[in-house]
Amino acid sequence: MNILGISCYYHDSSAALLKDGKIVAAAQEERFTRKKHDTSFPINSVEYCLKSQNLTIKDIDYIAFYEKPFLKFERLLYQHLQYFPKSYKVFLSNIPSWFNEKLRVLKAVKKKLKYKKSVLFVEHHMAHAAGAFFPSPFEKSAIITIDGVGEWTTTSYGIGEKNRIILNKHINFPASLGLLYSTITAYLGFSVNNSEYKVMGLAPYGDMNRKTNSYYTKLKKVIDIKEDGSYKLDMNYFTYSYKNKMPSRKLCNLLEGGIRNPEEEITPRHKNIAAALQLIYEDAFFKIANHVYKESKCENLVIAGGCALNSVANGKILKNSHFKKIWSQPDPGDGGTSIGASLFVWNALLNKKRDYVLENAYLGPGYYDDGIRNFLENNSIKFSEFKNEKELIKSVSKLIFEDKVIGWFQGRMEWGPRALGSRSILSNPTNPKMQEILNLKVKHREKFRPFAPVVCEDDALKYFDCDIPIPRPTDFMLMVYPIKKEWHKKIPSVTHVDGSGRLQTIRKKDNPLYYNLIKEFGNLSKIPILINTSFNIRGEPIVCTPKDAYRCMMGTGIDYLVMEKFLIKREDNPKDIWDSEALAKD
Repeated sequence: MNILGISCYYHDSSAALLKDGKIVAAAQEERFTRKKHDTSFPINSVEYCLKSQNLTIKDIDYIAFYEKPFLKFERLLYQHLQYFPKSYKVFLSNIPSWFNEKLRVLKAVKKKLKYKKSVLFVEHHMAHAAGAFFPSPFEKSAIITIDGVGEWTTTSYGIGEKNRIILNKHINFPASLGLLYSTITAYLGFSVNNSEYKVMGLAPYGDMNRKTNSYYTKLKKVIDIKEDGSYKLDMNYFTYSYKNKMPSRKLCNLLEGGIRNPEEEITPRHKNIAAALQLIYEDAFFKIANHVYKESKCENLVIAGGCALNSVANGKILKNSHFKKIWSQPDPGDGGTSIGASLFVWNALLNKKRDYVLENAYLGPGYYDDGIRNFLENNSIKFSEFKNEKELIKSVSKLIFEDKVIGWFQGRMEWGPRALGSRSILSNPTNPKMQEILNLKVKHREKFRPFAPVVCEDDALKYFDCDIPIPRPTDFMLMVYPIKKEWHKKIPSVTHVDGSGRLQTIRKKDNPLYYNLIKEFGNLSKIPILINTSFNIRGEPIVCTPKDAYRCMMGTGIDYLVMEKFLIKREDNPKDIWDSEALAKD
C-alpha cells in the first residue's frame, strides 16, 4: 500500500511517501524550487517521491494532508471578527489566498496530480504528534507538540501507544509559545518563521541568570505560566491577532525601545532580551514536560512542532524532568507533517501493524557517479577522480586538516532543515579562525552564530556532557550539550560563547563514508570532530543537485567540492559565475 503525505500553503511545503508502513522518500519543496521556506504545492517533491519508487499517481492508495483547512478558516474568521474593525486590513489581504487556494486543497490535489482516489485530512497537531511518535523506537511514549498555531491548537500533549495516539490536552490560539518566540524574534529585527534559531543562538551572549536579567522579569508580565505548564498571554502586548506586525507599542515600551532595524547593531540590551525569551520558553517547556510525565507515568518522550527545533531547550529536558529517553524526527516543524499525516493514516485510521523506526534522515534524492560525471563533462568543469573510498577519505581528511573548506555532496539528501553529512560544508574545528572564515567568506551570516560539531557516536562522551544513553535526536542535530571544559580551546570554532555545541552524532551503519572521514581526520588532528554546516549561503535552501553544489562553491570561499568520487578544485575553474555575498540575505 502506498500513502502520499502532503504539507503546503503555509511554510516549508513537503511531500513524503509511505510504502507498506515505511517512509521510503521525503523532501521539502524548497530544495527543488530554490525558494527558501517555499509554501507552494509540492509538485516537485511529489514527483521525486513517485519517481524514486518507480510509481505513478495511480499507484497511490491514499493522499494524507497535514491539516484541516476549514477548521483553520473557522479560527481565522473568529479571530478577525473578534478584533474587527482593527483586523479588517489583514483580513482583506488574506481572503484571496484562502478562496483561491487554501480552501480548495481537495480540488488542487486532484487537479495538480490528476488523482482520483481518497484524500484524507489530518488535524495539524495530530500530524505533528504522529510524525514524532509512530517512527520513534518507543512502543509507548508521552507526546508534546508546540508550535505557532495549527487550526486552533498551539500546544498539545498526550500519549502514544502501539498504533494509537490520544492528545488529551490542548492550548489554543491566541496563547502560543511559538508566536511569543516569533514576536520577540521580530522585535529583535529578525525574520519570523525563519530566524527564531538566531535568537536562540544569540541568547547565550546575554544574561542567562533569572535573578539578574531584568528583561526576564519584564517578559514574565506578558505570560502567565501555571505549574501544570498551561499558560496564557496578555494580548495587550501582541498584535498578531489583527496585524502582520507582531510586537505592540506596549511591548516596545516594556522592553525599553523600538523594534530593531535588521541592519542596526546588536546591543547588550538585545542580547539580554534574547536570553530572557529563551529562559521563559524553557520555564514553560519544562513545566509542561513534568506535568505530562505525571499524567503519563511514561519515561519516554517524543516532541514535535516548530518549537521542537529549540535544540538548547531539548538538550536540557531530561535533566529538568523525569523522562529518561527523548526522540524527535529530523523535521519536527511543519515540513515534517507530511510524514506525520501519512503515518497517521497507516497506523491510526487503517489500523495497520506498526513496525517501522526511522533510523536516519537520508530520504531525499541522490545523484551518483554517472550523472555527476555527465554534469561535470557537459559543463567543461575540471575535476579529478578518486580510485576508491580509502583514497577519498585520506585525501579529503588531509585537506580539512590543512584548513581547506570542503563542500561535501554524497548520497541521498537529508530530510529536514539540518545538513547531516550528505549536503554539508566541512572544515577544521581546531582552527580558531575557521568560524570567522566560514561566516565571512562562505555563509555570509552574522558573526554571533555558532557552527555545529559532528562526532562519531562512540567518541561523543569524551568531548560532550551528553545525557546517557545519548539521545537519538543528536543524530539529527536537535540537541545542544555542554562541551567539556578541557576541549573548549582545542575546538574553538565549534564552541559557542557559553561552552556549548549543537552536536551531530553519527553511527557507522547510517553513513559509513562520513563516519570514516571523521575518524581519519581524528588520526591527523588527534580530535575526531569536524565542523558541519549546511551546504548553502544565507537565505538559500541547502543544495540539492550537483548544479546547486557547484554554483554554491564557485560563488563562495569553498575550496573544494567532493561529489561522490569526484574532486573539484575551485581554483581550477572560472570564478566569475556569481557573487554570493551580494545575494546573501534572509
